[in-house]
Amino acid sequence: MQTNTLVIGSGIAGATAALRLSADSQRQITLITRAKKATNTNSQYAQGGIVGRGDDDAPNILQEDILNAGDGICYPPAVKILADDGPDLLCEILIEQANIQFDEKESGGLAYGLEAAHSKRRILHVGDRTGKAIMVALLCEIERRPNIKILTEHTAVDLITFPHHARDPLATYQLPICHGAYVYDRAKRKVIRILANQTILASGGLGQIFLNTTNPNGARGDGLAMAYRAGARVANAEYVQFHPTAMHMTGATKFLISEAVRGEGAVLLTPEGEPFMERHSPKWKDLAPRDIVARAIYWEMLENDYPYVLLDIATHKKADAIKKRFPQIYERCLKMDIDITRRPIPVVPAAHYFCGGVLVDQWGRSSINGLYAIGEVSCTGAHGANRLASTSLLEGLVWGDRSARHIRELEPASVVDESAVPEWDISDAFYDTDPTLIQGDMKTIRNLMWHYVGLVRSHYRLNRALRELHHLRREIEGFYRKSLLTDRLIGLRNSVQAALIVADAARKNTVSRGCHYREEKLPN
Repeated sequence: MQTNTLVIGSGIAGATAALRLSADSQRQITLITRAKKATNTNSQYAQGGIVGRGDDDAPNILQEDILNAGDGICYPPAVKILADDGPDLLCEILIEQANIQFDEKESGGLAYGLEAAHSKRRILHVGDRTGKAIMVALLCEIERRPNIKILTEHTAVDLITFPHHARDPLATYQLPICHGAYVYDRAKRKVIRILANQTILASGGLGQIFLNTTNPNGARGDGLAMAYRAGARVANAEYVQFHPTAMHMTGATKFLISEAVRGEGAVLLTPEGEPFMERHSPKWKDLAPRDIVARAIYWEMLENDYPYVLLDIATHKKADAIKKRFPQIYERCLKMDIDITRRPIPVVPAAHYFCGGVLVDQWGRSSINGLYAIGEVSCTGAHGANRLASTSLLEGLVWGDRSARHIRELEPASVVDESAVPEWDISDAFYDTDPTLIQGDMKTIRNLMWHYVGLVRSHYRLNRALRELHHLRREIEGFYRKSLLTDRLIGLRNSVQAALIVADAARKNTVSRGCHYREEKLPN
């Protein structure tokens, strides 16, 4: 298959890029997702909202809040782009073009919410289903574009890069360039080549490599692992943000209790009903940045052997106001026999957002020609060591637009001839994939990452994690080479690679900053 631009991932970043590219009616865009429905992305599950520009707000105030949350390593030019351009693009793309109806005040005008570490009310929301509202609207717009082709249940296996995949041996002397991807068609159970002039990686995060996460099943680090194998630069991989308040429940994926709940007045309590955040953050208390709140909960649970802590909104808001502002959370908790208008919610921290990723410039370009990365898989530098709440959707929107604008300015070129790219080689694959091995290895990865590369890290834990992950990768690569492909096998291979990238970055960085916390210094 040949296309002008291949977009891998259908979240807000990928969908925005495809939509903006489609303005050039002569350009063919192919958007792929491993999910059965294109809406099934991390973006869909964003509850709290998206950063806009509040009534008494300004770009320089938002910049300052982002820089403070990022703990000294945000990239100022990226922060300025996000703060200057983001709210305007939100109005242009989401409100005017996609016609999203954000919540309004009873008196009229947009209703801006407050979240942790924000100095102003600036969060636009659609109840607590903001991400879903955005994704449904964007994908409706995409379906109206005849030059965008959506392929569901198609899993990217590896990027096609020259000279690595070139038939011509003289390609060795050329700079690396991406020409698309090998993609596994799950329905036909075969790998196809999708060749493209430009490839946009918008594959999302990696929360599923941890034992507890708010991320859906597809967040396995696929894009990060593929880009790393292709030789792309990766930055800030140690900075994995753990959301402090996920519902205490069985299973790896936890239901997120939005930070907006604390923004509306909820207070964290011990199981005995005692507030504890003032001990850990006298300045911010329950509205401290996520890393501080998550570690506070971690320490309370560890020191007192609590299975969870409590989040109390019932005491601080009237029942009708809670139901109106947080309908999804109310309904989901009610299914778990928890009426949040009457009693607190049991919560635990969970892996939530990857602040690092494939290093890109202000236009989303990676270090490999022809390869762009946007959204959570990328590292623009805007988030630094700790993402400010509700900036992730905005970053995806901004760099989705910027990557599309850059691509549209390029001189038209012919897609590489398929004869120059080898077909996927299955000559050594003679085993059916063993689901028991995959399940067992994924459990091992998740346990290692949660206990040794989680909220609080140490030299000895990280070294042990790396030893065991290196051994596991060798085993996985061994049966990957000899097994017929499945989506789960592709995900396992990528998960162990993503875990190694995070663990290695965490071991090398001995400075506690943001959501990377080292318990002790290196021994002399």
